[in-house]
Order: sequence, then structure tokens, then C-alpha cells
Amino acid sequence: MITRRTAFAALAGASGLLPAGLRAQDAYPSRSVTMLVGFAPGGGTDIIARLLAPSLQAELGQAVAVDNRAGASGTLAAAAVARARPDGYTLLMGTVSTQAVVAPLMRNPPYDQNNDFTPIGLAGTVPLAAVVPARAPYQDLKGLIEFARQNPGKLNYASSGIATQQHLAAEMLCQAAGIQMTHVPYRGTGPVLNDLMAGTLDLAIDTLPTHLPHLRSGSTRALAVTTAQRVQALPDIPTVAESGFPGFEITVWYMMLGPAGLPPQVTQRCVQALNKALQEPANRSRLEEAGFLPGGGSAADAADLVRREAARYGALVQRAGIRVD
Repeated sequence: MITRRTAFAALAGASGLLPAGLRAQDAYPSRSVTMLVGFAPGGGTDIIARLLAPSLQAELGQAVAVDNRAGASGTLAAAAVARARPDGYTLLMGTVSTQAVVAPLMRNPPYDQNNDFTPIGLAGTVPLAAVVPARAPYQDLKGLIEFARQNPGKLNYASSGIATQQHLAAEMLCQAAGIQMTHVPYRGTGPVLNDLMAGTLDLAIDTLPTHLPHLRSGSTRALAVTTAQRVQALPDIPTVAESGFPGFEITVWYMMLGPAGLPPQVTQRCVQALNKALQEPANRSRLEEAGFLPGGGSAADAADLVRREAARYGALVQRAGIRVD
């Protein structure tokens, strides 16, 4: 599909109107680059963006600033990038939620997830962990589910917005277990921590990197992880599948993207910078220690992932009856 943005880029390129930085790969970037994050500081998206930013900056030779614009399940930042000039100076650290799930559920979608972005590369993937306050009375996922069955709607669970992976994971668990819990959306996963540690929030099925330091310190407890296999960072914590729900699996991925119509030479320059950052041993060690599985690959790989995940989660949210008003 030819969009207004891709048509503009093609016309400008053909007529020589693009800035010199877009006509020569080695001239990009000639000034600082801003990477938008759609959630509050402290969440998984913010963590991976800030872990990679120094290496991206070193590779690109210009400052890479991370800009948090939280709200609307991450779509405020994504929409800002979709509207940005396609010159490579405004990028997005998107998630599976912002790029494959949320926008089509909105009454007035702020962007077209298939046509308003240029996927650059997969930054990383993380499992979700079912996390509860340290003093929660249940010791495992089965105990929580039994409590929820006996007290329909009494337990509340957090997410970083409607139709985010945290929301979907909790809804999947409710459907599988036949229980009811109350959804409490936040502006990002970072603020969830305070309420969990204070005991005013009952559950968060949330990105592991956000919670791992607090799980290790004993400030909160993990009941299960959502991957098919146990994770290296929490080897003693069972999977949801092991806890009585075979086949249960849901993860979060993070992806670097630009606006649609990003010139191929700029896209490739960003792909190279991202892959180099992800291949650095120190970065891989830091990412793995924080609970991420480092990504990588081509722009085509990233675009294919978006298409596949959009189809998968589109079917899931339809079954769950989730809508974003």
C-alpha cells in the first residue's frame, strides 16, 4: 500500500529535495537522534532503550536521547513517531502491544500499525512473571487461583494499559482458570512496583526486567513465569504451564522502528547500529542479567514478526472481547 508518507519520500528523493543526510548513508546522522518510549521510566521498554542508547550513540556518532511519553497503552509515543518526518532523527522503542495489538482496538486508531512505521530491528524479548506482594497469603499460582475462585472480583491486577501484554496475560489466565479479577491499568510498569511493595495491589503479570531486582531482594515474590520453559534468572519459579495450564505462553518483545518512508540507507544504518550494540559482550551480559533475551536480525525479520504477532493477538483479543474506548 502506498501511503502519503511513502509517496512523499519517493517524490522528494526523485526530485533531490531530501536533505543530504538522507541521500548519503555515511552522512546520517548529522545531529542527535531521539528515541521515544511510550511508558513511564522503570518499565521494560525504558530499561532496554536506556541500556542500548550509549552503544547506539557510540556507533552512530551522535547523541541518542531517550524520551518517555507515557499514556494510552504506549500509543502516544508510537503515534508521535508515526507522524514524525521520515529522516531517522525520531525513532521508537516499540513493543508487541504498541505495534501489533492496541491500535486496531481503538475507536479512532492514532496510527495504522501495518503502514505507518518502518520496522528496524528486534531489540529483545522478555518473559512475564506473575508477581505478588511479599506478604501475600498464597505461596504459589494454584493458591492465588483458589483464593480468586472463592472471592470473585476481589483480587486486582495491574497492567501498563488496556490490551498490553500484561493485560492480555492476566485475561488469558482468568479464562483458563475460570476466575474473575479486577483490572487496574497504569501508565507504565514502573509505578506498579510501589503499589505491589505496599500491598495495595494484589498481582501483576509483568515484564521480568522491571521486577527482577525486587524479586531478588525479597520485596516482592514471583509465583510463575509465562514462558514455555523456566527462565535462567528465576530457575526455581515454575511456568504457568507447569502450574496446571498446559500450553500457556506469552512474552513481550521490544523493537526499534521509524516512521513509514524511512530511506533504505537510513534504515540499514540503524539496523547495523542496533545489531552491533546487541552483539557487544558487555551489552549482552547486562541484558541477560536484567532478564532480557537479546534480539537482532534484519529489518525484514522485524517486519515479518509484526505481521505474525498482529494476526496472533488479533484473534486472542477478539475471543477475550477486549476493546479500547
